[in-house]
Amino acid sequence: MTTEPIYEPAFVQQLFDEMSATYGAVNLVSSFGFCRWWRHQCVAQIDIPTGSCVVDLMAGMGELSPLIARHVGPAGSLIAVDYSSVMCEKARRFQDGRLECGVDVLEANALSSDIPDHCADVVVSSFGLKTFSDDQIKRLAREVHRILKPGGLFSFVEISVPPSRLLQTPYLLYLNKLIPIVGRLFMGNPDTYRMLGVYTLAFRHCQSAALAFRKAGLETEIRSFFFGCATGLVGRKPG
Repeated sequence: MTTEPIYEPAFVQQLFDEMSATYGAVNLVSSFGFCRWWRHQCVAQIDIPTGSCVVDLMAGMGELSPLIARHVGPAGSLIAVDYSSVMCEKARRFQDGRLECGVDVLEANALSSDIPDHCADVVVSSFGLKTFSDDQIKRLAREVHRILKPGGLFSFVEISVPPSRLLQTPYLLYLNKLIPIVGRLFMGNPDTYRMLGVYTLAFRHCQSAALAFRKAGLETEIRSFFFGCATGLVGRKPG
Protein backbone atom coordinates (compact mmCIF):
# COMPACT_ATOMS: atom_id res chain seq x y z
CA MET A 1 0.00 0.00 0.00
CA THR A 2 1.12 3.57 -0.69
CA THR A 3 2.21 5.52 2.38
CA GLU A 4 1.03 9.10 2.80
CA PRO A 5 3.92 11.55 2.28
CA ILE A 6 3.99 12.70 5.91
CA TYR A 7 4.61 9.11 7.03
CA GLU A 8 7.44 8.43 4.60
CA PRO A 9 10.62 7.69 6.60
CA ALA A 10 12.62 10.30 4.69
CA PHE A 11 10.05 12.99 5.51
CA VAL A 12 9.98 12.11 9.23
CA GLN A 13 13.77 11.94 9.32
CA GLN A 14 14.13 15.40 7.81
CA LEU A 15 11.44 16.81 10.10
CA PHE A 16 13.22 15.72 13.27
CA ASP A 17 16.64 16.64 11.91
CA GLU A 18 15.28 20.18 11.51
CA MET A 19 13.71 20.25 14.98
CA SER A 20 16.66 18.71 16.80
CA ALA A 21 18.28 22.00 17.85
CA THR A 22 15.19 23.23 19.70
CA TYR A 23 13.02 20.13 20.17
CA GLY A 24 13.86 19.47 23.82
CA ALA A 25 13.21 23.02 25.01
CA VAL A 26 10.09 23.51 22.88
CA ASN A 27 8.64 20.18 24.00
CA LEU A 28 9.23 20.96 27.67
CA VAL A 29 7.93 24.56 27.59
CA SER A 30 4.95 23.99 25.30
CA SER A 31 3.77 20.97 27.33
CA PHE A 32 4.16 22.90 30.61
CA GLY A 33 6.52 20.18 31.79
CA PHE A 34 4.04 17.34 31.27
CA CYS A 35 6.23 15.68 28.63
CA ARG A 36 8.84 15.03 31.31
CA TRP A 37 6.24 13.59 33.67
CA TRP A 38 4.77 11.35 30.95
CA ARG A 39 8.23 10.02 30.10
CA HIS A 40 8.66 9.13 33.77
CA GLN A 41 5.29 7.35 33.63
CA CYS A 42 6.35 5.44 30.52
CA VAL A 43 9.27 3.91 32.43
CA ALA A 44 7.59 3.67 35.83
CA GLN A 45 4.49 1.78 34.68
CA ILE A 46 6.50 -1.41 34.07
CA ASP A 47 8.88 -3.32 36.31
CA ILE A 48 12.23 -3.10 34.48
CA PRO A 49 14.49 -5.83 35.88
CA THR A 50 18.00 -5.04 37.08
CA GLY A 51 20.56 -6.28 34.57
CA SER A 52 18.07 -6.36 31.72
CA CYS A 53 18.47 -5.31 28.07
CA VAL A 54 16.17 -2.42 27.14
CA VAL A 55 15.45 -1.20 23.60
CA ASP A 56 14.22 2.40 23.29
CA LEU A 57 12.51 2.82 19.91
CA MET A 58 12.16 6.30 18.36
CA ALA A 59 14.52 7.33 21.13
CA GLY A 60 15.03 10.90 19.93
CA MET A 61 17.79 12.60 21.89
CA GLY A 62 17.82 9.83 24.48
CA GLU A 63 15.43 11.50 26.90
CA LEU A 64 14.50 8.14 28.45
CA SER A 65 18.09 6.94 28.78
CA PRO A 66 18.84 8.26 32.32
CA LEU A 67 15.54 6.85 33.62
CA ILE A 68 16.19 3.44 32.10
CA ALA A 69 19.81 3.31 33.30
CA ARG A 70 18.75 3.76 36.93
CA HIS A 71 16.60 0.65 36.65
CA VAL A 72 18.91 -1.72 34.78
CA GLY A 73 22.13 -0.73 36.59
CA PRO A 74 25.74 -1.59 35.62
CA ALA A 75 24.84 -5.13 34.55
CA GLY A 76 22.16 -3.91 32.16
CA SER A 77 22.28 -2.45 28.67
CA LEU A 78 20.35 0.03 26.57
CA ILE A 79 19.91 0.20 22.80
CA ALA A 80 18.53 3.57 21.65
CA VAL A 81 17.11 3.48 18.11
CA ASP A 82 16.21 6.52 16.02
CA TYR A 83 16.01 7.34 12.30
CA SER A 84 17.22 10.92 12.63
CA SER A 85 21.00 11.17 12.36
CA VAL A 86 21.00 14.49 14.25
CA MET A 87 18.88 13.10 17.08
CA CYS A 88 21.18 10.07 17.29
CA GLU A 89 24.20 12.32 17.52
CA LYS A 90 22.65 14.08 20.51
CA ALA A 91 21.72 10.76 22.11
CA ARG A 92 25.36 9.62 21.88
CA ARG A 93 26.25 12.00 24.71
CA PHE A 94 25.17 9.16 27.00
CA GLN A 95 27.85 6.84 25.60
CA ASP A 96 30.54 8.64 27.60
CA GLY A 97 30.02 6.55 30.73
CA ARG A 98 27.89 9.04 32.66
CA LEU A 99 25.02 6.56 33.01
CA GLU A 100 24.88 3.44 35.16
CA CYS A 101 24.61 1.10 32.15
CA GLY A 102 26.17 0.76 28.72
CA VAL A 103 24.41 2.63 25.91
CA ASP A 104 24.44 1.79 22.22
CA VAL A 105 22.83 4.30 19.81
CA LEU A 106 21.58 2.74 16.59
CA GLU A 107 20.62 4.97 13.64
CA ALA A 108 17.91 2.88 12.03
CA ASN A 109 14.25 2.69 11.09
CA ALA A 110 12.39 1.23 14.06
CA LEU A 111 10.26 -0.78 11.62
CA SER A 112 13.20 -2.65 10.12
CA SER A 113 16.26 -2.56 12.37
CA ASP A 114 19.08 -5.09 12.68
CA ILE A 115 18.30 -5.74 16.34
CA PRO A 116 18.48 -9.53 16.88
CA ASP A 117 15.36 -11.60 17.51
CA HIS A 118 14.34 -12.12 21.13
CA CYS A 119 17.16 -9.97 22.54
CA ALA A 120 15.22 -7.45 24.64
CA ASP A 121 13.77 -7.87 28.09
CA VAL A 122 11.96 -4.53 27.69
CA VAL A 123 10.94 -2.26 24.80
CA VAL A 124 9.97 1.36 25.51
CA SER A 125 9.12 4.41 23.41
CA SER A 126 7.97 7.96 24.09
CA PHE A 127 6.16 10.22 21.60
CA GLY A 128 7.03 8.28 18.46
CA LEU A 129 3.83 6.38 17.68
CA LYS A 130 2.05 9.36 16.12
CA THR A 131 4.57 9.59 13.28
CA PHE A 132 3.40 6.20 11.93
CA SER A 133 0.45 5.38 9.71
CA ASP A 134 -1.94 2.58 10.70
CA ASP A 135 -0.10 0.10 8.49
CA GLN A 136 3.25 1.16 9.92
CA ILE A 137 1.97 0.67 13.47
CA LYS A 138 1.03 -2.88 12.52
CA ARG A 139 4.62 -3.39 11.32
CA LEU A 140 5.90 -1.81 14.52
CA ALA A 141 3.83 -4.18 16.63
CA ARG A 142 5.30 -7.17 14.78
CA GLU A 143 8.78 -5.71 15.25
CA VAL A 144 8.23 -5.31 19.01
CA HIS A 145 7.06 -8.92 19.14
CA ARG A 146 10.18 -10.02 17.22
CA ILE A 147 12.61 -8.09 19.43
CA LEU A 148 11.14 -9.07 22.79
CA LYS A 149 12.09 -12.21 24.64
CA PRO A 150 9.17 -14.43 25.71
CA GLY A 151 7.76 -12.79 28.82
CA GLY A 152 9.34 -9.44 27.89
CA LEU A 153 7.63 -6.17 28.71
CA PHE A 154 6.86 -3.05 26.69
CA SER A 155 5.67 0.48 27.43
CA PHE A 156 4.75 3.28 25.01
CA VAL A 157 3.40 6.78 25.64
CA GLU A 158 2.04 9.30 23.14
CA ILE A 159 0.45 12.75 23.08
CA SER A 160 -3.26 12.26 22.37
CA VAL A 161 -6.50 14.12 21.79
CA PRO A 162 -8.58 14.09 25.01
CA PRO A 163 -12.09 12.62 24.74
CA SER A 164 -13.76 15.47 26.65
CA ARG A 165 -15.30 18.10 24.36
CA LEU A 166 -14.54 20.73 27.01
CA LEU A 167 -10.84 19.92 26.75
CA GLN A 168 -10.70 19.41 22.99
CA THR A 169 -11.11 23.07 21.98
CA PRO A 170 -8.29 24.49 24.14
CA TYR A 171 -6.19 21.42 23.40
CA LEU A 172 -6.49 21.89 19.64
CA LEU A 173 -5.55 25.55 20.07
CA TYR A 174 -2.52 24.37 22.01
CA LEU A 175 -1.52 21.95 19.26
CA ASN A 176 -2.14 24.21 16.30
CA LYS A 177 -1.23 27.63 17.72
CA LEU A 178 0.86 27.48 20.91
CA ILE A 179 3.45 24.89 19.87
CA PRO A 180 4.34 26.68 16.60
CA ILE A 181 4.62 30.01 18.48
CA VAL A 182 6.93 28.49 21.09
CA GLY A 183 8.90 26.90 18.27
CA ARG A 184 9.38 30.32 16.68
CA LEU A 185 10.46 31.85 20.01
CA PHE A 186 13.15 29.21 20.33
CA MET A 187 14.45 30.02 16.84
CA GLY A 188 12.69 27.02 15.33
CA ASN A 189 10.53 26.80 12.23
CA PRO A 190 6.85 27.15 13.24
CA ASP A 191 5.73 25.21 10.16
CA THR A 192 7.89 22.30 11.25
CA TYR A 193 6.42 22.29 14.75
CA ARG A 194 2.92 22.59 13.32
CA MET A 195 3.42 19.06 11.99
CA LEU A 196 3.33 17.73 15.57
CA GLY A 197 -0.29 18.83 15.70
CA VAL A 198 -1.01 17.27 12.32
CA TYR A 199 0.39 13.94 13.48
CA THR A 200 -1.47 14.07 16.80
CA LEU A 201 -4.83 14.85 15.21
CA ALA A 202 -4.40 11.96 12.77
CA PHE A 203 -3.27 9.60 15.55
CA ARG A 204 -5.95 10.65 18.09
CA HIS A 205 -5.06 8.11 20.82
CA CYS A 206 -3.63 4.65 21.41
CA GLN A 207 -6.86 2.70 20.82
CA SER A 208 -6.04 1.57 17.26
CA ALA A 209 -2.42 0.93 18.17
CA ALA A 210 -3.54 -1.33 21.03
CA LEU A 211 -5.58 -3.41 18.60
CA ALA A 212 -2.57 -3.76 16.29
CA PHE A 213 -0.36 -4.84 19.19
CA ARG A 214 -2.89 -7.44 20.31
CA LYS A 215 -3.19 -8.83 16.78
CA ALA A 216 0.60 -9.14 16.73
CA GLY A 217 0.35 -11.49 19.73
CA LEU A 218 1.18 -9.02 22.50
CA GLU A 219 -0.86 -8.74 25.70
CA THR A 220 -1.75 -5.04 25.72
CA GLU A 221 -3.47 -2.55 28.01
CA ILE A 222 -4.24 1.12 27.34
CA ARG A 223 -3.29 3.76 29.89
CA SER A 224 -4.58 7.34 30.05
CA PHE A 225 -2.78 10.35 31.52
CA PHE A 226 -4.14 13.77 32.47
CA PHE A 227 -7.70 13.28 31.18
CA GLY A 228 -6.50 11.64 27.97
CA CYS A 229 -4.04 14.34 26.88
CA ALA A 230 -1.59 11.47 26.67
CA THR A 231 -2.28 7.76 26.31
CA GLY A 232 -0.04 4.76 26.55
CA LEU A 233 0.34 1.08 25.80
CA VAL A 234 1.74 -1.34 28.35
CA GLY A 235 1.98 -5.09 28.22
CA ARG A 236 4.06 -8.19 27.62
CA LYS A 237 4.93 -10.85 25.10
CA PRO A 238 3.44 -14.14 26.30
CA GLY A 239 6.13 -16.44 27.55
